[in-house]
Amino acid sequence: MNLTFSPEEQAFREKVRRFLADALPSDIRERVRLGRHLRADDHIRWQNILSEQGWLAANWPVEHGGPGWGPVQRHIFDEECAAAHAPTVVPFGVNMVAPVIMKFGSVEQQRHYLPRILNNQDWWCQGYSEPGAGSDLAGLSTRAVRDGDHYIVNGQKTWTTLGQHANMMFCLVRTDPHAKKQAGISFLLIDMQSPGITVRPIITLDGAHEVNEVFLDNVRVPLENRVGEEGQGWTCAKFLLTHERTGIAGLGHAKQALRHLKSLATRVQHRGKPLLSLPSFRQRVVKAELELMALEVTNLRVIAAARDGGVPGAESSLLKVRGSELRQEISELTRRALGPAALPFFPEFLHGDESLDDNDAQSAAASAQYFNRRKLSIYGGANEIQKSIVAKTILRM
Repeated sequence: MNLTFSPEEQAFREKVRRFLADALPSDIRERVRLGRHLRADDHIRWQNILSEQGWLAANWPVEHGGPGWGPVQRHIFDEECAAAHAPTVVPFGVNMVAPVIMKFGSVEQQRHYLPRILNNQDWWCQGYSEPGAGSDLAGLSTRAVRDGDHYIVNGQKTWTTLGQHANMMFCLVRTDPHAKKQAGISFLLIDMQSPGITVRPIITLDGAHEVNEVFLDNVRVPLENRVGEEGQGWTCAKFLLTHERTGIAGLGHAKQALRHLKSLATRVQHRGKPLLSLPSFRQRVVKAELELMALEVTNLRVIAAARDGGVPGAESSLLKVRGSELRQEISELTRRALGPAALPFFPEFLHGDESLDDNDAQSAAASAQYFNRRKLSIYGGANEIQKSIVAKTILRM
């Protein structure tokens, strides 16, 4: 198994770097660099640039309008985007529902939805979690009852990321309450402008309006908006979650955050010396760096297997667990490195357009990001659940 990059792959990396240097708008780059929340328009502007370049749908095959990249090229692209402070592509359309539509959707659904995703005409959100069904997703209770050529949907979804901007939602619903939990679930595509849908904000620990709860009261959804057969929703859900959990590892973002932490720790003084020279602090930084290197090798092994025709399985759970833990640890160390400077909270700066002097701007996001990163070990399937998957599937325990 060859874990090194070929000359062609290194040349591709240089091509991506040149593109990011030329095409990424400076105002968006600066918002990302300082940890400021992006507005909907910021996401759309950047994704339109990627779409024009033909690079928005990095994991799509050529026949559906993608660049036809292999797993190594996608890894390089993600890593370089993080290093350049480019926004993460909003994943719900291009990286989540699109692969499901490609694999399980009808030809009509593919022709209708995939071009709209590629051209940023639709903003998708995810209707999975419910107040009583998070990591135990099969316990969902949102009901869909047939009424002629429609389903009537009633229920509630929660933690719906960026649902306030979305015009479409892919949603798991229970179509057969008498079947085994996983067997009675179907996968629907729901227009968020439909009568009976209410979106309410949930303000997170960092003061951001990032997630929402969505109420569905007698929402009519055409039967043609079901992906796959009735009762096949759990198969679609598992397929989608494998893609989501691999992405949550966020190796590129973790490497960029670690570079920032090391730079910060060489500038911050502790008793007249750089903080990084303090043995107790340096030990935690070195440990995080070594574990990140080990995780990167594991990720490259998964990529190499995919390059040879393999399909990510329980390894995606392992990547999700360790990647989320490392990103939490790096954010904790960054907050500690700043000390009292991380205490002030500037919501008008983080969420709006208010400016700060350089010192405050550099530290403004530290505590907010520390609080926000707590979610990484919960969403996409709690880490405890992922460890059980690894134990059963990989370790055969």
